[in-house]
Amino acid sequence: MSTYYTGTGDKGETGTLSEKRVSKASGIIEAIGSIDELNSAVGISVCKVTDENLKKELESVQNSLFIIGASLASFSNPSVEKAQLNPDSVKILEKETNRMSTELPELKEFVLPGGSDAAASLHLARSIARRAERSLVKASEEYEVADVAKAYMNRLSSYLFVAALYVNYKSGTEEKHPTY
Repeated sequence: MSTYYTGTGDKGETGTLSEKRVSKASGIIEAIGSIDELNSAVGISVCKVTDENLKKELESVQNSLFIIGASLASFSNPSVEKAQLNPDSVKILEKETNRMSTELPELKEFVLPGGSDAAASLHLARSIARRAERSLVKASEEYEVADVAKAYMNRLSSYLFVAALYVNYKSGTEEKHPTY
């Protein structure tokens, strides 16, 4: 029988691909954890989205997030070949964001996160993406973080926002707006 725990982190440290144990409170572990949380939120969206093309795009996002996390986890071991995010991944996000946005009506006011189940899950992923990006930028002050990873995380929240609007629009779900 396999065990799914090691007990090696019981004192507040964790291992990484760099073979260096670090505090679970370190900035690099915070960034890795935020990206993992985001990946799980995107996974929920994959389960809720019915548009097959969008589902495939979101699965590609999950793979990219995994690559970013693996790259971060190998932060200080030159003998570990770092996973590298394809530089075109940022352009792909931009292209898909633009493609969806061309089908949407002009956005003239803020929208409240929600609508359909799929859109609500995409909005949740968007807000987690923003926090994950902040964690990544903070970690980059102390650790080497590829510029493409920072750019990808920056574009991802916009992509997820437009995807949420797109899903609502395609399903005929009206956006709700804040009242002041």
